[in-house]
Amino acid sequence: MRHKNEDVNRILVVMPTWVGDVVMATPALGMLRRRFTHAEITLLIRPNTHDVIVPGPWMDSVIEWNPAHGISQLKDTMLVAARLRRQRFDWAILLSNAFRMALVVWLAGIPRRTGYRRDGRTLLLTDRLLPQKEGGSFKLMSTVHYYNDLMLHAGCEGASETMELHTSTEAEDSVSRRLRNWGIQNSKPLIVVNPGASFGISKLWMPERYAAVADLLVENRDATVVITCGPGEEDLAWKIHKQMRHASFVVDRPRGSLAELKAIIRRCDLLLNNDTGPRHIAKAFGRPVVTVFGSTHTGWTHTDYPLEREVKVPVDCGPCQQKRCPESHHKCMTGVTVEMVYQSAIELLDSWYGEERGDDS
Repeated sequence: MRHKNEDVNRILVVMPTWVGDVVMATPALGMLRRRFTHAEITLLIRPNTHDVIVPGPWMDSVIEWNPAHGISQLKDTMLVAARLRRQRFDWAILLSNAFRMALVVWLAGIPRRTGYRRDGRTLLLTDRLLPQKEGGSFKLMSTVHYYNDLMLHAGCEGASETMELHTSTEAEDSVSRRLRNWGIQNSKPLIVVNPGASFGISKLWMPERYAAVADLLVENRDATVVITCGPGEEDLAWKIHKQMRHASFVVDRPRGSLAELKAIIRRCDLLLNNDTGPRHIAKAFGRPVVTVFGSTHTGWTHTDYPLEREVKVPVDCGPCQQKRCPESHHKCMTGVTVEMVYQSAIELLDSWYGEERGDDS
């Protein structure tokens, strides 16, 4: 079936689930917005990613959907499909790989449905792109390029690795009040430590080592340390705080929202974290970031971002991509030393703070 892009007036983009993937989709969303300046673009998102993508220039509206599972799954799918049908979209572009997402836009009667031909959903799509493969497996490629390739297939141009995010006035004001109450001065390097990862414990570098790196940065660069946490990660953040010899501040009680996390990362001089969503938030705001890798392969999320250092050690059993270490030794993480992370942090911090630090903090 042939389609004319000029006839498109209402576009639905089905967004990915994970925070980091949403950030990595922003270059693709920019391509779509520039190509279809006349069209009304709506994003179908998970509620947990709302504060990541909003506010933003890529869409005119968002629809939130948290898919039900179990006995309610079929009814839930039919209800959201009916809701989308009433919107009368001309075109659905699926950045999500899930079969259920393709089923939803098919049930919604959206006449043009573009996505990757995978996960048993070929017949549900009208416009299919075959993922690149090597030896029967999906080719290792950055998620940014994966989304960009789909937009190129859809007739867009101008592919880029440059991610982009925006903050709200409310989030900026909230972060300003919190920092002011803590007495944090803008004259000192602001280090944000984000030690969690919702993927699983195989991504988690040890809290005592984060504490040791943070102490060294306080001692040798007069840094101020702020520790952030997501839902269920509060104990991990406080463990780092308690193990540090020097003062630090935990974004808890109340725990900050994703909107506030964006605002505080936008102001930081360095982010220390695992391979998790905030890493990409730092890139989107042009901030230096040190990322500790364990079980996950760097190739799926790598971009040529000059202000990131990926710290990892080669192991014979990895990267295994597992949520828990199958061998129970976790040596991909235990092999990453305090010195390795500290030296990467110093290299970035000295360059950024001494030569390139902006005045928009």
